[in-house]
Amino acid sequence: MPTTVRVAHSPDSDDAFMFYGLASGAVKAEGLEFVHELSDIETLNKAALEGKYEITALSVHAYAYLADRYLLLDSGASFGDGYGPTVVVPKGSPVHRIEELAGKRIAIPGRWTSAALALSLRLPRHEPVIMDFKQVGEAAKRGEVAAGLVIHEGQLTADEEGLQVVEDLGKSWKARTGLPLPLGMNGVKRSLPEGLRRTLARVLKESIVYGLDHREKALDHAMTYARGLDRKRADTFVGMYVNEWTRDLGPKGRQAVELLLREAAAAKLIPAVTPEYQGY
Repeated sequence: MPTTVRVAHSPDSDDAFMFYGLASGAVKAEGLEFVHELSDIETLNKAALEGKYEITALSVHAYAYLADRYLLLDSGASFGDGYGPTVVVPKGSPVHRIEELAGKRIAIPGRWTSAALALSLRLPRHEPVIMDFKQVGEAAKRGEVAAGLVIHEGQLTADEEGLQVVEDLGKSWKARTGLPLPLGMNGVKRSLPEGLRRTLARVLKESIVYGLDHREKALDHAMTYARGLDRKRADTFVGMYVNEWTRDLGPKGRQAVELLLREAAAAKLIPAVTPEYQGY
């Protein structure tokens, strides 16, 4: 049984918030040392395909290709509950409806992201242009692509960056399904001993609960990763993606995950997969 556990997550304010309990040492597991590995979500998705980390953040989209390597954890999910990745165009653009972008080039923040999957479900015919998430908005503004699919803090800053929102995919998903849009989750490596998997599931939940119960201190930590957001907007962003869905999916959260994967498989966007979870 390993004594060092690699915990991989994004260098984003929401992930930093949920892992604050572990990073600060307030949450511990006897005999285990936690090492935090930080990379953008698309890099983590690719690493998960190799089974690199014991615990890793992953996109729900990517999970369809990872189910033989990872079990999902009920804690640590990032859901867009009536909001989510946004399709943006330059201000003043004549494009006002997503249907007008059919067949057009759209910048997406990684092939395996859940944002890309949600876009493909909503607009089956488009030409994805894969790039780093930080470049998406600028590419759209410069006219290199017809539109961009913005994630992370860019969802809050589009207006001041000279962009206008054509559609919020989390909003349209909820209007159609009545459910939040599953985006990111945490997985634990299947090959670990069951006792260790259970311990890790418990410790991760304790870290999230600790952050929610010590919000100001956790937000202080998260501000290190806020990428230019002031504290008020960082607090807003964290509240969007670290909340009761993050504490525990519950039946409705699981239903949302299953629906996204089922619809995507029916559309032949991913292989069919039934999500499996690790409890504690």
